[in-house]
Amino acid sequence: MNKIYLIIFFFLIITNVTQSKENIMILKLKDGDVEIQLFPDVAPKHVERIQKLANDGEYDNVVFHRVIDGFMAQTGDVKFGNSSNDNYDINRAGMGGSDLPNLKAEFNSLPHEKGTLSMARSSDPDSANSQFFICFESAPHLDRNYTVFGKVTSGMEFVDKIKRGDGQNGSVTNPDKIISFKSK
Repeated sequence: MNKIYLIIFFFLIITNVTQSKENIMILKLKDGDVEIQLFPDVAPKHVERIQKLANDGEYDNVVFHRVIDGFMAQTGDVKFGNSSNDNYDINRAGMGGSDLPNLKAEFNSLPHEKGTLSMARSSDPDSANSQFFICFESAPHLDRNYTVFGKVTSGMEFVDKIKRGDGQNGSVTNPDKIISFKSK
């Protein structure tokens, strides 16, 4: 009987470790690597979308087009924000997404605190597609209004070094970019 419990115990540990590694992403920035834990239990469709686009290389060379000091850094416009594509247009970055359909909101109770990753969207709650932002500080006014799908677990000091934008809008001239974004 003890052998059965021991086998079950080891199976659960191995399964848990495998599942948790699948939900860790590495965001390479100019100053260093950022480790991100994804939350498929509360935002399964959003996590699936981020993983697909990231692992397909869609986020590589995408700029942080909107960065507001004390608030957040926004990126993920794979249509107009990819600095290595012919469609790149810094003046239109933030207006595009991927070729995939928009996602239905998966609002949850996770707070928007320092290091939180959340999906950007228009005024339509079901308009998230590929753009996301990383919070520099707590932003409770966003809670339950935007889909939280992940959190920085290490490397926040590199996120804090992302070039800030100007004005209330946070538009960035000569913006920093994602070098790569992949599963660990």
